[in-house]
Amino acid sequence: MNNVNLKQWMLLIAPAISLLFLLIELKPGDPIITRTAAVAILMALWWVTEAVPLAVTALLPIVLFPTLGIMNGKDVAPIYFNHIIFLFIGGFLIALAMEKWELHKRIALVIMLKFKMNSQSILLGFMITTAFLSMWISNTATTMMMVPIAMAVLSQLEKNFDKSKVMKYSIALFLGIAYSASIGGIATIVGTPPNLSFTRIFAILFPGSPEITFAKWFFFAFPISVIFLIIVWGLLVKVFFKNAMKLKIDGDIFKKQYNKLGPISFEEKVVLIDFLILIFLWLFRKEIPIGDFTIPGWSNLFEYSNYLNDGTVGITMAVILFMIPTKNEKNCRILEWKTASKLPWNIVLLFGGGFALASGFKESGLTLWLGSQLGGIGSIHPVIIVMVICTLITFLTELTSNTATAEMLLPVLGGLAIAIQMNPLFLMIPATLSCSFAFMLPVATPPNAIIFGTGKLKISDMSRVGIWINLIGIGIITAAVSMIGKYIFNIDLSHLPDWVK
Repeated sequence: MNNVNLKQWMLLIAPAISLLFLLIELKPGDPIITRTAAVAILMALWWVTEAVPLAVTALLPIVLFPTLGIMNGKDVAPIYFNHIIFLFIGGFLIALAMEKWELHKRIALVIMLKFKMNSQSILLGFMITTAFLSMWISNTATTMMMVPIAMAVLSQLEKNFDKSKVMKYSIALFLGIAYSASIGGIATIVGTPPNLSFTRIFAILFPGSPEITFAKWFFFAFPISVIFLIIVWGLLVKVFFKNAMKLKIDGDIFKKQYNKLGPISFEEKVVLIDFLILIFLWLFRKEIPIGDFTIPGWSNLFEYSNYLNDGTVGITMAVILFMIPTKNEKNCRILEWKTASKLPWNIVLLFGGGFALASGFKESGLTLWLGSQLGGIGSIHPVIIVMVICTLITFLTELTSNTATAEMLLPVLGGLAIAIQMNPLFLMIPATLSCSFAFMLPVATPPNAIIFGTGKLKISDMSRVGIWINLIGIGIITAAVSMIGKYIFNIDLSHLPDWVK
């Protein structure tokens, strides 16, 4: 059965399964739990198979929650727009401004010019550049920008070296770009959608919990991203493609592309300054304790500091770009709605659907019920539980949308944490990271699909390397949350925090 037929059949099969599930009484005397589970099953099956567009499936809670008596429609609708959504919108608008004025390309070429002109260094340059850009703009846009630059490099190599060696190097180069786009994305909250999904779902399930700020996530995830990036680069140049790493590259190719951009424009300068201010404001919004010393947060300067969040900052800096006129174009602003309309509203709706589903889980009691059913695993060592979760999610997201996977499973893991009396962060954080660590198949992530679309590599090339990267990623995530995560997020496995109770 091909993918098209599967989608067609699932249009009918998924609702049928969901309806049959309504006949099961999960908890006697509490039919709302069963109804919520039926909606979750329908959404999960349609999300996994993409029988209908992901964003359309995300709208189902607006229809089904009120109809089935799970939640009032007036309560469901506002969930679709919140401060996390506006954090995403603000960050994405600034990313679109960078793309419009080609600032991202200038940044990429500046970085590339800093590396030695040999095959190993150039691969590292591409990977660092891709990872850095993916921290701030979508991994799809980042990959789309880096691929043409890589193609130009390979074209130059084919003129001077054996075609078979260049072919092997091209596989390494494109895999490096795709992998680093995913690895870089985890470093910031705005870098990849699952990170944003986690922050909001966590807040919905545990409203009394400490805020997951941009800074807190960055200080945890950025070291993971750097370490993993270095490991992947090392594997590509020393293990998988060792024989293809003896090529010298003419640096003029990057200089020519940079010169084509011309002098940095007024508009680029404005966007760059706005971007740098945004990063500063995100990092230092709230105080940052470092041992006995605390870096004060700038939000404390305001009377209502608790009213400010990272979404406030993101939208503020985006709005500023709508206000500043361009220098060389009349009646134009740095950022205009024509550009802003390119926002991926499908992702926004997908976020909202996941948040609504999480709210349904909590309000109906399904979260606690699921957790109680899985409570028997509480006797297993926490690190082993984390490793199993990371493994399951890593390989599941090879076949499904990483955002949809996060939206489906994070509420379940929140309930599991309660059942086994464990800090939910210890399960939900590694699960979130695992949603972005899929390196085996073209369908796993947009970067994988883009580089596969170049025709320079086969699925076997990707899977042969990707399975090892997957396994190493699982180990890194497990180790990171067990060591770094405990300190940054104040996770004490011997004590359940008050906000869980």
